[in-house]
Amino acid sequence: MDYTFQYISPIGKMLMAGDGEALTGLWFEGQKYYADTLDAAHHMEAPLPVFAQTSLWLDQYFAGTEPEFTPPLHLTGTPFRREVWEILLTIPYGETMTYGDIAKILAGRRGTSGMSAQAAGGAVGHNPVSLIVPCHRVTGADGSLTGYAGGLDKKRWLLEHEGAKNK
Repeated sequence: MDYTFQYISPIGKMLMAGDGEALTGLWFEGQKYYADTLDAAHHMEAPLPVFAQTSLWLDQYFAGTEPEFTPPLHLTGTPFRREVWEILLTIPYGETMTYGDIAKILAGRRGTSGMSAQAAGGAVGHNPVSLIVPCHRVTGADGSLTGYAGGLDKKRWLLEHEGAKNK
């Protein structure tokens, strides 16, 4: 069973999803791949403890404070996507990383000479937990704001909110 809960952020409504124990999704309303991991016939709204934790995290984040905890996460995807999402979790608040940086990390882990930045970008784009798994902190090689499922206006707002400095 999937459970959901609504959150109103300064930049739009968000939908949380959980499995009863951990957060499985967090999307801005209308974003690309919105709620694509949910089974439409088998979810219901419920005030779960993980949603209270996630709301606290979001409240702190939107108040301009770096949250000092991460709600429990259960990320479902291919092994490649999960590996990319784990890399996203290492990007510090207020900093950015490029798609190429992610590809280099993946190549290093595999002991290969290279990896496609586009493949990394595809996995970043399918991140089911916006903000907490900070896909908004990924930029193009030249620091340009590219490829955010929530929209470039939200990406720009989030990076400015964090005072992010491009590499």
